[in-house]
Order: sequence, then structure tokens, then C-alpha cells
Amino acid sequence: DAEFNPSGKSGVYGGYQDWRERPGRFRSIGDGQVDFQSIFSKLTQHGYDGWAVLEWECCIKSPEQGAREGAQYIDQFIIEATEKNFDDFADSGINDEEFKKLLGLD
Repeated sequence: DAEFNPSGKSGVYGGYQDWRERPGRFRSIGDGQVDFQSIFSKLTQHGYDGWAVLEWECCIKSPEQGAREGAQYIDQFIIEATEKNFDDFADSGINDEEFKKLLGLD
């Protein structure tokens, strides 16, 4: 994750400032500004069926806490893709020929 909080005094990486003071900085997953819910939704929408791996960097949080929280965060956003269309509830189980007969079209 990352965040960008610019000011008129500093560029993206903040020159020679400490990482905690820079406008652009790496954060622990869920603590920055990246919309991971949308990312996981798009991955599922486009059929991605692979791993979700956490590469962790944070200028504030400890690696141990970041790993614990990161694993939970990712697990929370993994989406199980549906096997049906959302409107499959309307499927009556009647095939096309039966529909035609029912409507008097045969």
C-alpha cells in the first residue's frame, strides 16, 4: 500500500526527509490510499485464479504486525467467484422447445 499527501514544500519522495515525513511513502496494506477492494473485485471479474501475495513495506508499522494484519486483510478481500448469473433465480428449468409450446409458437 502507499499514500501520497503532497505539500508545497516537498516533491513525491521528499528529497532528504525521513521516510515518515515524506509526502509519498509506503504503508502497510490497508493503511494507505490504495483501493484494494476494487482491485480484488477486478481480479475476480476478469477470471484471475492465482495467488494473492503480500510484499510488505511500511515506514511506520513493524514487520511482524504488518505481516499479521496483511494476511488477515488479504483473506478478507479474496472473492469467491459465483458459478451462476445473478438472475438465474428466474430459470424455470423449461427448455426452449417447451417455452415455444407454452407460448403457442410451435
